[in-house]
Amino acid sequence: MRSIERFSAEEDARALRARDQEFAAWAQGCGAIRHVAETQLRVYDMHQALAARHVAGDGVPFFRMLRALDRVTNAAMWLVAHMTYAMHVYLDGRSLQAADFKVNPQGHMGGSLNMVPAYAGYLAVNALTGITRGWLMGQGHCVSAVDALNVLVGNMTPAHAERYGLSDRQLSRMAQDFYSYRLAADGSPESPLGSHVNIHTAGAILEGGFLGFAELLHVHMPLSGERLTAFLSDGAFEEQRGGDWAPRWWRAQDCGMVTPILISNGRRIDQRTLASQEGGPTWLSQHLKLNGYDPVVFDGRDPAAFAWAIWMMEERLQLCIDRAHAGTMRYPAPLPYGIAVAPKGAGFHGEGTNAAHGTPLGANPYFSPTAREHFNASARRLWVPAAELAAAVDCFGRHRERVRERDNPIAHRDVAQVEIHPAWRELTNAAPMVSAMQAIDDAFVAAVRANPNLRPRFGNPDESRSNHMVRTLELLKHRVCDVELADQEAVDGGVITALNEEAVVCAALGNKGGINIAVTYEAFAVKMQSALRQEIVFAAHAKAAGYPARWLSVPVVLTSHTWENGKNEVSHQDTSMVEAMFGESSDIARVVFPVDYNSAAATMREVYRTHGQIFAIVTSKTEMPSVFGADDARRLVADGGILMRQAGHRIDEAELAITAIGACQLQEALKASQRLRRRDVPHRVVCLLEPARLRSGRTAAEETHTSLDRCGGELYAATRAQVLLCHTRPEPMLGLLQPILAGSAVAALGYRGRGGTLDMQGMLFANGCSWAHVLRAAAGLLHIDLADLLGEAEIDAIEGVGDPRVITGMTPPQT
Repeated sequence: MRSIERFSAEEDARALRARDQEFAAWAQGCGAIRHVAETQLRVYDMHQALAARHVAGDGVPFFRMLRALDRVTNAAMWLVAHMTYAMHVYLDGRSLQAADFKVNPQGHMGGSLNMVPAYAGYLAVNALTGITRGWLMGQGHCVSAVDALNVLVGNMTPAHAERYGLSDRQLSRMAQDFYSYRLAADGSPESPLGSHVNIHTAGAILEGGFLGFAELLHVHMPLSGERLTAFLSDGAFEEQRGGDWAPRWWRAQDCGMVTPILISNGRRIDQRTLASQEGGPTWLSQHLKLNGYDPVVFDGRDPAAFAWAIWMMEERLQLCIDRAHAGTMRYPAPLPYGIAVAPKGAGFHGEGTNAAHGTPLGANPYFSPTAREHFNASARRLWVPAAELAAAVDCFGRHRERVRERDNPIAHRDVAQVEIHPAWRELTNAAPMVSAMQAIDDAFVAAVRANPNLRPRFGNPDESRSNHMVRTLELLKHRVCDVELADQEAVDGGVITALNEEAVVCAALGNKGGINIAVTYEAFAVKMQSALRQEIVFAAHAKAAGYPARWLSVPVVLTSHTWENGKNEVSHQDTSMVEAMFGESSDIARVVFPVDYNSAAATMREVYRTHGQIFAIVTSKTEMPSVFGADDARRLVADGGILMRQAGHRIDEAELAITAIGACQLQEALKASQRLRRRDVPHRVVCLLEPARLRSGRTAAEETHTSLDRCGGELYAATRAQVLLCHTRPEPMLGLLQPILAGSAVAALGYRGRGGTLDMQGMLFANGCSWAHVLRAAAGLLHIDLADLLGEAEIDAIEGVGDPRVITGMTPPQT
């Protein structure tokens, strides 16, 4: 049957070529580009449809544009090969000699060759329709394809435009810059070209170094009225659960058009992909249909097929939008999904082999005559004469009434800061205890209600109610396709819920044109780390390059935390996430530990007043006493720490400082302070909300973020002994806070991996972090007899020979 269909397509295409010379001139192909009959018919239908609607795009006749597309695609593949292997690029197409090659060629050439027709087709459909779409590439290691095409068509960022262009000298510099490993004087990479997408890649929004996250992000990125093409890989298809859930989340009411296209080349680095082993595009199409997609399979060698596929998928999406507006849409929508089939490294020697992933020649042409022959033969097929190339490039530079691809709005979010006016809690003796998570909930609801123009997203792995996000859930509701509980669920809900931390945090990270929050158990936040890290790194690089991100900062709230989650065993007791975050740039990755309602409210106020930052907010859902008034809470956020003048004793004489990091840690510090005051021991109590504000800046950006010079002296004065009481493991804090610890005798208490089915007081005792353990540490530092601070039963308890209940009571015994 398929052979009959193929014969019919070839007959129909032959008939069209006979009566349309422009079509026939394009259909004969060019260089490595060939147009199969199915693609010819599809493209002709697209041409007819656009003509019937009088869509002229950028004004270049349709088939002239496609002929230019073939030539630009060949030239870009030629340039990708040179970027991988060559030191010198010659536009006259001469064969390269040994000295023209790199001694150490590097690159992900196979995938990059597959991406050239993909990105070229994206450029072409923009020109044909007169609409600039955003783009996203999950396989960021294929960046040479994007960079090569951008230099050819002049779609460059300033860093590229000042170095590269269409001359032998400029293209040779581009090839030499690729994997040059050269350092600038400040230790940064000298070249603006990277092994992956970076901030200098025109129109880029994602590095694509963490495979599988583009699959989770793309559906959440375009706002209503925007369009995004997402290039994905069949290797990354295996990476992340949830990459095929987009139909569950897409809604015509508040989502833009998104056209995911998977490059199905069948290979990872060492072997075939699982999709290939299961049956390739046929199996993949069936899998996608089961998950609510409308798959479109096409020729991944042909740039015109990509242009058609993007256009056709948008046509199908428009039908969904029309049905939604008519009230006849039933979700999940059949979201179109392109499958571009091509062997890895198509168009060059070694295509379809494992070697095609990196350097497909199998040997280095600098040393090997055989490899040189293979390179020159393949390059000769791709080479486009200068005059033809210039004419083709001209077709891509006629942006009449649309922005260049580098300037697409998805890549240049600029969201005005949001001002929150918290309902501060009064500090009175009669004030009830309250959960700091209630402040998080209240603040997000207030921000959403005050900014109805911003699309809200709450990434929720589950248990939003037990995590005290009740008002947010009532306002936004879980997004579902079939409503079960109308008071908690809605088809257009703003709460993206799935028991998958990676998937739900990407709902918040992808929604950069809106306002976001994600809430999770602290122990499970480590599953979000890679997704967060790629955002942090990209934002840090943008800031360093002079293009700071302008999306609203995103709070990732870590609750049901280590010290209050004892009922769920040690698996739920882990502080690794924030410890890892301390390793990132502190002006972008901000780790904070609010201790009560007001400090949590002040933190949320700070979040939405800033841009381009990820806040990891470790917040207790347990009801706690209020500690700070509004003014002190604001100061705590502004400085990162505060001297607690309502605690301590004879603080101007104090040699001892007790530093609390975390809510339950502060409560233990205050208990210890009460005992020290009764024993007339001078001491200070310091609360650190954002410990990294007191680190030594490792970069200029961190130096501007630190408050060490401004606040360190006020907090610690002339103290010579310090007890750190940490929410985290103590070792990271010892390194982080070295500037304030240097010269002091230090005892650091924190999580040491002990736990089980325990309550908060039991967790504190088991990890040596109770008020009594603080006093034992202080006695050792000050050389005070411990019996002067603790009773005999208390000493027995912390020495492991007495009853821990003596310590774990709500208040320490009076002695």
